[in-house]
Amino acid sequence: MLRWLNEQKRLFKYFNYLLMVQIMPLLFISSMLIYEINPVLFKKQMLYYVIAFLAFVVSCFIPWRKILWWFVSIFYTVNLMLLVGVELIGISILGAKRWIKLPGIGLTIQPSEFIKVSVIMMLAYLISRRPPPMRGYGVASFIKLSLIIVIPFLLIAKEPDLGTALVLLITGFGILFVVGVDWKIWVFIFVSLGLSAPVLYNSLHDYQKKRISDFMGKPSYHVQQALIAIGSGGMEGKSKDESTQTQLKFLPISTSDFIFAYLGERLGFKGMMLVLGLYALLIIHLMYIAIWNSADYLIMSFAAGLAFLFFIYMGVNIYMIIGLAPVVGLPLPMFSHGGTSFVIFAVIFGILQNLLAFKKEIMYNPDSKIVMASKKPQKD
Repeated sequence: MLRWLNEQKRLFKYFNYLLMVQIMPLLFISSMLIYEINPVLFKKQMLYYVIAFLAFVVSCFIPWRKILWWFVSIFYTVNLMLLVGVELIGISILGAKRWIKLPGIGLTIQPSEFIKVSVIMMLAYLISRRPPPMRGYGVASFIKLSLIIVIPFLLIAKEPDLGTALVLLITGFGILFVVGVDWKIWVFIFVSLGLSAPVLYNSLHDYQKKRISDFMGKPSYHVQQALIAIGSGGMEGKSKDESTQTQLKFLPISTSDFIFAYLGERLGFKGMMLVLGLYALLIIHLMYIAIWNSADYLIMSFAAGLAFLFFIYMGVNIYMIIGLAPVVGLPLPMFSHGGTSFVIFAVIFGILQNLLAFKKEIMYNPDSKIVMASKKPQKD
């Protein structure tokens, strides 16, 4: 018991409070906007905050460095099975089969959201076991790590949920980029993607092709209304009652995917720049943590993965709203109304805080002896 209490003191001593402080303004602004649009959804959002906070606390106190060696494989496998289960017993909503209904309680879960945590966790564990050599991972190691990313990517893309699948793909390979891969491999990948672009386009579903054609041509109704809302907000924004695009329901999905447009209508250009600045500082801080802890591949992988998640979600959502990217169902991270996304980000933040608190401890898993004993770079 005494040892457990000492460990918790260590957690609070090395807790990165700045990360949590940086998130608070985003939650406050988001809550204010959601309350103005729909007080009922605001109450649900408060419930999501409570659940996410509990998930964060639990994640903080789990001794990840002690259990990761056995937990990660089970967690990743279960998530893959859930993705396969979507194909077999999943339910369709608006033409997409992405959810599994939990028997007896009537709730649904979206396995594609949970797989993000398991992929980051699996990559972090495997990289920490076999760190890259000085020149970065070679072909053989890169392929092995890529399979961890590509298999769930294909399962999610088949649902179809190309937006979430691409977030997972870019985040996973972003972690590998930060950790270190031979530059010739990246050149080969980018050239191959460029040459195969026509084939990839033809493999898309009709509605996905339409989104691209709408993006290349006249903006869709959603984007038109979002641009009107942002433009009407001007520099300073408008009062709640004068925000007619949202209050009169012209702006669709204003509490979720298009909440940034209401932000522009309500708080104007200055409000949008404030939120973008908050995101930028948070991403920079996460990348700083990753680089500063480059000797600890668990911390490096989780911090870089979280930074990429924020960057991709934020970038795609905002570009989508202003008509510079096709419309896809990606929310603004920890800002749009929703529960699953908040919980996922809270869990990743909790794991990162725990890893930071115990970064100086010797690994407790069986593989740690191998990692600690071998100081020379691994061969490919």
